[in-house]
Amino acid sequence: MRNGLYPKLAARSMRQNHRFFVPYLLALAGLTAAFYVMAALCFDPGVLTMRGFAYVAAMMGIGMFVAGILSAVLLLYINSFLMKQRKKELGLYNILGMGKGNIALIQCWESLYTALIGIVGGLVLGVLLHKLATIALTTLLQFSIPFHSSLSLPAMLLTAAFFGALLALALLLNLFRIRVSNPIELLHGGNVGEKEPKTRWLLAVIGVLSMGAGYFIAVTTKDPALALALYFLAVILVIIGTYCLFTAGSIALLKMLRKNKGFYYQTGHFIGVSGMLYRMKRNAVGLANICILSTMVMVMISGTLALYLGQGEIISAQYPANLNMTVSADPAMGQALDMDGAKNLVQQFAQDHDASITNFRAVEFLRFNVVPFPDSGHLDVGVTDNASGKRAVYFLTADGYASLTGEALPDLEAGEAAVCGGLPDGFGSELILQGVRNGAETGQAEKLSVIQALPAVKYFSLTFDMVQPLCVVVADQETLDRIWRLQYDALDYYAAGMTCVLLLDLDCTYEKELALLDAWSNSVIEDSDFFNGTGSWASWRTESRAEMAVDGYAMAGGFLFLGIILGVVFLMATVLIIYYKQVSEGYEDQGRFEIMRKVGLSQREVKSSIRSQVLIVFFLPIAVAAVHILFDFNLVAQMLTMFGVRNVLTVALCTGGTLLAFLAVYTAVYLLTARTYFKIVR
Repeated sequence: MRNGLYPKLAARSMRQNHRFFVPYLLALAGLTAAFYVMAALCFDPGVLTMRGFAYVAAMMGIGMFVAGILSAVLLLYINSFLMKQRKKELGLYNILGMGKGNIALIQCWESLYTALIGIVGGLVLGVLLHKLATIALTTLLQFSIPFHSSLSLPAMLLTAAFFGALLALALLLNLFRIRVSNPIELLHGGNVGEKEPKTRWLLAVIGVLSMGAGYFIAVTTKDPALALALYFLAVILVIIGTYCLFTAGSIALLKMLRKNKGFYYQTGHFIGVSGMLYRMKRNAVGLANICILSTMVMVMISGTLALYLGQGEIISAQYPANLNMTVSADPAMGQALDMDGAKNLVQQFAQDHDASITNFRAVEFLRFNVVPFPDSGHLDVGVTDNASGKRAVYFLTADGYASLTGEALPDLEAGEAAVCGGLPDGFGSELILQGVRNGAETGQAEKLSVIQALPAVKYFSLTFDMVQPLCVVVADQETLDRIWRLQYDALDYYAAGMTCVLLLDLDCTYEKELALLDAWSNSVIEDSDFFNGTGSWASWRTESRAEMAVDGYAMAGGFLFLGIILGVVFLMATVLIIYYKQVSEGYEDQGRFEIMRKVGLSQREVKSSIRSQVLIVFFLPIAVAAVHILFDFNLVAQMLTMFGVRNVLTVALCTGGTLLAFLAVYTAVYLLTARTYFKIVR
C-alpha cells in the first residue's frame, strides 16, 4: 500500500468517530493545559522571591502529582473505551485484507494526530490561561507576585514529555490488543450479550460493613489530631463500601423493582430496569467512579474555600496587633520577664525607627493540657490515659483579660473565676484543678468558683491547637502563680512556663510594618546586648500581622487555587466518564429500541423510557455523594480546626454552597447527555 494512505485512513477514521474523539481531544487538551499552568507556576523564578513562596511551590508540586495520576487513569480509560467501540471497524479492516501491521500503522498515525491536536493545543491553551491563573492566584494571595513571562520552556518540556509518554503507553496497549485479537471476534465484538448478574449477598454485606465503619469514624471522631490520623482510613472504607454496594446493592435493587409488578410492567420502567440489570456488572463500577469523583470534587473545593474564608478571622484573632511579641519564661529555672524593662525596650526601639505606637498592651498567661471529669468537677493535670478527652486550658488574670480583649474588667474575688466561652458539658459552678502524678494526686487542689461567663477569647479559641481550648480568668497574679506551681508538681520537667504577650498597635503602612520587623530581627542578631534590662526568659518571638497575613493567605490561597484546579480536573473526569458511558449504552440500545418501535412502541414512549433510565443512572451517584458529604462533614470540620478554622457555620455554608453549585453543573451535564443518548437511539 502507498504510505500516504495510512495518514488519510487515520484522519478519516477520527472524523467518522468524532463523537468519541472530540471529547477525548478536548480532555487531553484540558488536562495538558491544567498541568502546564501548575508546572509554569512551580518553575516561575518570580515565585521564589516572594514571601510565603514555599506554600505556593509545595501546592503546585502536589497538584502536578495528583493531576498526573488522574490524567494517566482517565486517558487510559478513554483509550480503552475507544478501542472497544471500534472493534467492528478494526475487524472490517482486517477482513478486507489489511494485516495487523497495516492496522498498527493507522493506530500510529492516529496517536500522532492526537498528540498534535491534544498536547500542542493544550500547551497553547495553557499559555493563554497561565496569565489568567497568575491574576487569580495574586488575587487569592492578596499580595503581588513578581511573575515572569507566561511562556515557561521547562514547564512546556515537562508537560509535553509527560503526556507524550501517556499517549505512547496507550499506543503500545492498542498495538498489543491488535496483535492478540481475532478478526471475527472484532467484527462481532459489539454483539456479545450480557448474562443476568447474580445477587452477591456477601459483597453487599462487605459493602454495608465497610461504609458503616467509615461513617462511624467520620461521625464519632471529635479529636482533630485523631481526625487527621483516621481520615484516610475512613475514606478507604467508604470507597470500598461504595464499590461493593453499587456492584451488589444496585443489582439487588433492580431485581426488587422487577419483582414489583405494579412498577415494573410499565413501558418506561420495563425497558429501563431490564436494560440496566443486564449491563449492571460494568455499569456499577462506572456509577461508583462517578460517585467517588463527585465526592472528591465537593470535599476539595468546600474544604479549601472554608480554609480561605476563615483566614481573615484567624489572622485578626491570632495577631490582634501590628507587632505581636511572645516571651516565654520558666519559673522553675528562676526566669522572670522584667515587664517594665521589656516595655522600655520596645518603646525605645519604635521611637528610634520613627514608628508611632498607638496602643501598647501586655498580657501574661499560662497554658497546659488537662483531662476534664464533669462528674466530680475536676480538671486533672498529668493524666496520661483518656488522651482523647484532653483540653488545652488557658489561665490569665482579670487585668490580663481586660487588656487582651478590650472588654470591661471582670469583678473577681480570691477563689472566684470566670470562664470564657463556656465550660465542658456536664460541669457545674465549681472547678477543681488537681495535679496527678503516677496515678496519685499531688499537692493541694486549687478550687475555683465560677461566678461569671464571658465571651470566648478569640486569641485562644482560634488557635492551631490540636485539642479544644478552654479559657479561665482568675482574680490575680497570686492565683496564677499557685496554678503554675500545681501543674509543675504534677508534670515536673514537662511543666509549662509562663507566657507574656506584648501587643503593639502602630500607625504605619504595610511596608513600614514589615520593615520594622526586619529591623528588629537584624538588631537581635547584630547586638548581643539588645535585650539587656528585660530580665531572664527562655524565648522571645516577634511576629508581624502583615507577615502572618502573607503566610496565611499564601497557604490558604494556594490550597484554594489548587482545590479549584484539581476540582475542575476531577469534574472533567466525571463528565467524561458519564458521557462515554451514556454514548456507549446509546449505541448498544440503538438496535433494541429499533425492535421496540417495530413492535409498536411510540416515539413518546421511547423518550419516556430513555428519561427514566438516564435519570436513575445519573442521579443515583450524586445522591450517594451527597450522603457521603453529609457524613464526612464532621471529620472535615475537625481537621480544619488544626488550621485555626473553628467556625462551623462557615464550613457548613461552604459545603452547602459547593453541593448546590455542583448539582447545578451536574444537572446541565444530565440534560446534555440525555439529549445525546436520545439522538443515538432514535
